[in-house]
Amino acid sequence: MDSQAQRIHKLQKKVKELSLEDSAELERLKQEISQLQAQINLEITPWEQVQLARHPDRPYTLDYISRVFTDFREIHGDRNFGDDRAIIGGMARFRGEPVMLIGHQKGRTTKDRIFRNYGMPKPEGYRKALRLMHLAEKFGRPVFTFIDTPGAYPGIGAERRGQAQAIACNLKSMAQIRVPILTTILGEGGSGGALAIGLSDRVLMLEHSIYSVISPESCSAILWKDQDHAQDAAGALKLTSESMRKHNIVDGVVSEPVGGAHNDYDEAASSLAKELGRHLDELACIGSEVLLEERYSKFRKIGEFLEAK
Repeated sequence: MDSQAQRIHKLQKKVKELSLEDSAELERLKQEISQLQAQINLEITPWEQVQLARHPDRPYTLDYISRVFTDFREIHGDRNFGDDRAIIGGMARFRGEPVMLIGHQKGRTTKDRIFRNYGMPKPEGYRKALRLMHLAEKFGRPVFTFIDTPGAYPGIGAERRGQAQAIACNLKSMAQIRVPILTTILGEGGSGGALAIGLSDRVLMLEHSIYSVISPESCSAILWKDQDHAQDAAGALKLTSESMRKHNIVDGVVSEPVGGAHNDYDEAASSLAKELGRHLDELACIGSEVLLEERYSKFRKIGEFLEAK
């Protein structure tokens, strides 16, 4: 499959000079890769999906911001304790209109991973996020949030500063923010650390992202008393984008380039921009009162079940 992609790339460089024979080969290869991709997506296991969501070269929030938005200006600090670099946020423009951006940010190098705390926010990160949401509400700007975290930071310091309270406060407040909120799960969507910026009018998932109440390793440790059953746990958790869509937990799945978003940042960003624009247009037509009612109803319905008589 890699050799086919390489051949396509070489042919595309000469697209203006292609003969009829080369044009036919290019189309044939594209169709063949589409068929292979569809087959791979059907056969990929939940555990393999977890590995794709955690791929070290997968694009992060800042990679999408630089490609989808313009004029991004980061805002720092929670005005209480400090500035948590695991969460970034600030004003930007989307299709020329002002918006607010908030998202988890992981690091690529060891130094940057430590600086970003591996994308695991502390209470000051969630309080910064909430401050920016209220700022967006004040100026009537839509909010875009981007989730990519293993979970909230579980350290003693974070607990002392009110980690659980910060997450709960975000959930309560986001249910009442009177501007459209759109969330995209870019990679890992872990537990309350993800949900703390994910209570939104629209929740989208990238095709190879995951969304779960607990990581497969932690689930395995609890149920099997070790981490050797993480693959089994991944299947039981139903954490893939298709499972989330099937159970109406997310509103849409954004397609990724062949093999995953890490193979083509620009294509992944282009697909995301189209979906964000479509959903934002729909939300722009809804009044604030109806918006809040529908947001509340959306999350109240999650987890509904019927008892057999």
